[in-house]
Amino acid sequence: MTDMALCKELAKAIGAGESPLMPRIFEALVDDDEARVMLLAAPPATAQELAQKSGLSEATVSAMLASLFHRGLMFKATRGGDKKWYRVKTVPQMHDSTSLTPGMSRRVLDLWKAYMEKEWPTYGRVIMEIMPGAIMRIIPVNESVAPQSQVLAYDDVVKIVENARTLSVTRCSCRVISGDCTKPLEVCMQVDRAAEYNIERGTGRALSRSEAIEILKKCREEGLVHTVDNRQTVGHVICNCCKDCCLNWAVMKGPKNWVAPSRFQAVVNSELCSGCESCIERCFFDALAMADDHAAVDTEKCLGCGVCTVVCPTEALKLIEVRPSDFVPA
Repeated sequence: MTDMALCKELAKAIGAGESPLMPRIFEALVDDDEARVMLLAAPPATAQELAQKSGLSEATVSAMLASLFHRGLMFKATRGGDKKWYRVKTVPQMHDSTSLTPGMSRRVLDLWKAYMEKEWPTYGRVIMEIMPGAIMRIIPVNESVAPQSQVLAYDDVVKIVENARTLSVTRCSCRVISGDCTKPLEVCMQVDRAAEYNIERGTGRALSRSEAIEILKKCREEGLVHTVDNRQTVGHVICNCCKDCCLNWAVMKGPKNWVAPSRFQAVVNSELCSGCESCIERCFFDALAMADDHAAVDTEKCLGCGVCTVVCPTEALKLIEVRPSDFVPA
């Protein structure tokens, strides 16, 4: 059993020092030597440097680092010709990387599930208070954007795919942890460096652009919301989020949001609306309701994802451009 003092140090190192559950997650994932090496890997260090600091042989440390890399607990970068290793830095990063490790036990996933239900909303709000803006942002379903709107490349998920150097797909970490979500599992896509990382780890498989676009079509049909990093240059993930187990929606309350809305908003043509209510059932954010005999949009709640428009039989719903972009500075 791993020394709990070391596990608490690791939890503190990723910003979860007050968490009762995070030390237990580390306890289930690493042994004492691995915990010590992880704590020594800040700032990033070579295998030789970590061996010297830990008192372990370089061969032992190198094998340990390779194992920790494949378990999503250590990362590597080449700087100045040297391969340097650094430990996982944040709870969201560890949530995604460790949960997708092949063969991860249900025991660990259940600990993560308990963390997401009991502790993540509070922790996520703390992060939001210190960040300059939202961490993620919504990308609209562009087939339903009004023709006069200017759809920029970073607002078009298909353009992001077409411009990517490397693409991969993994299982959705939130649905893996949940264990009982009925939405498609292998739909979380990575772009460029993140794709290369997942392909190397063996947690993701390489995608062609056409395969990626087919996955996006499936997600649109399933009513999943596209979310990406809140930056003009997307180099990390394209998440396709459900509404019941995704970590993004657990921290949406308060003056700041974890996910920024798109630049668009749904509007209803009341003359075309048949009153079928399909869009109301589809909306994640309770932004649609019936007003007399047609659907109406609550503009305060609408985040401009467009999933409601996909099921409108009369094309009464469209997205129009209403907001400026809201990016975290690069």
